[in-house]
Amino acid sequence: MAEGVGGVAEASACEAEREPDPSDSLRTFGAVVQALREHAGVSRAEFAELVRFSKHTVESVELGRRMPDSAFVERAEEALGNTGALRHSARFLTRGEAGLAAWFRQWARLERRAVSLWTYECRLAPGLLQLVGYMRALCDNDIPPMSDDDLEATVQARLERQRLLVECPSTTFDFIVEESVFMRRLGGVEVTRDLIDHILVAVAPRNVTLQIMPADAEFHACMAGPIQLLETPDGTWRGYSEGQENGRLITDPKQVSRLHARYARLRS
Repeated sequence: MAEGVGGVAEASACEAEREPDPSDSLRTFGAVVQALREHAGVSRAEFAELVRFSKHTVESVELGRRMPDSAFVERAEEALGNTGALRHSARFLTRGEAGLAAWFRQWARLERRAVSLWTYECRLAPGLLQLVGYMRALCDNDIPPMSDDDLEATVQARLERQRLLVECPSTTFDFIVEESVFMRRLGGVEVTRDLIDHILVAVAPRNVTLQIMPADAEFHACMAGPIQLLETPDGTWRGYSEGQENGRLITDPKQVSRLHARYARLRS
């Protein structure tokens, strides 16, 4: 379902960052640390002494169970050859967050500091505009069926994410949604009617815009699927693409530029 985070004192601080729901980024980072350590011919106990953390902490990081702090990353980098691999990859670490798909968590973090956020959707109402009844209908249609706890976690995570629309009045939110999304009537006529009413209220502020792509449009710039774009405070643009059981943060300037051009054409 689309929409999918020195000594004993330092060791204790890192161990407090226990990850009950490890993210893919943590597992990948841990695997890189372990591979570099083994390539250097260093045991976990020896490596623990080099980075001045406990052996238990090193093991937990390598297994993706704990978020390494900046001291761990810097000392591990120095101990394993200063290749820059750990410093660079640590920038993309996300914690496990209940209710958000692992592949979406990094994008959700970027959204919180975006100055512009553009969304094109052709499958379902964008997460930032969904009503609780619509969220539950999406969850009810998920395969395999979600547990009650997972369903509630998903709903709460989406409601928390929607606070962006209220708490970021200086951020511009731009939405383009296919007419077919509302024609589908997911969850029934009443859910769809309530969703439309909810969206009309959500897009009323001056910093939020919504356009509906007609179902009978003869020209279309985004046939390859949904698009999400955002601009960071330093003027950098990022893109996000999502499909079945996966999502991808797009940072390559040329790829982001192509998505930007497609969205701009669609909006025009």
